[in-house]
Amino acid sequence: MPAPVVHFEILGEDPKKLQKFYKSVFDWSIMTNNPINYALIEPAGDRGIGGGIMAPREGEGSYITVYIEVDDLQAYLDKIEQAGGVTTVPVTEIPGMVTFAMFEDPEGNRVGLLKSE
Repeated sequence: MPAPVVHFEILGEDPKKLQKFYKSVFDWSIMTNNPINYALIEPAGDRGIGGGIMAPREGEGSYITVYIEVDDLQAYLDKIEQAGGVTTVPVTEIPGMVTFAMFEDPEGNRVGLLKSE
């Protein structure tokens, strides 16, 4: 079965400005009451996927990425590297929230992986 895209992130230097922009243009429901300074975008009913808006890590510019759900993060990172990709964030767990990893494809596009539950 193909691995689905299940989440997206929009990163920019002024996350509050981005939140205001996307809420006003697309009427997105954006929740900001969490301890990790992450604006969570709720899926639109039974269509679409959820996402998030946040600031990039220091030294990185703005970018958008998608997250693909897989059952074994390290096995997929191994396959990605064998196919010419590069792991940029190893398997990382945020307790009680998510386990993820990130890679760059052969063209330098940033893509995330989320562990399926």
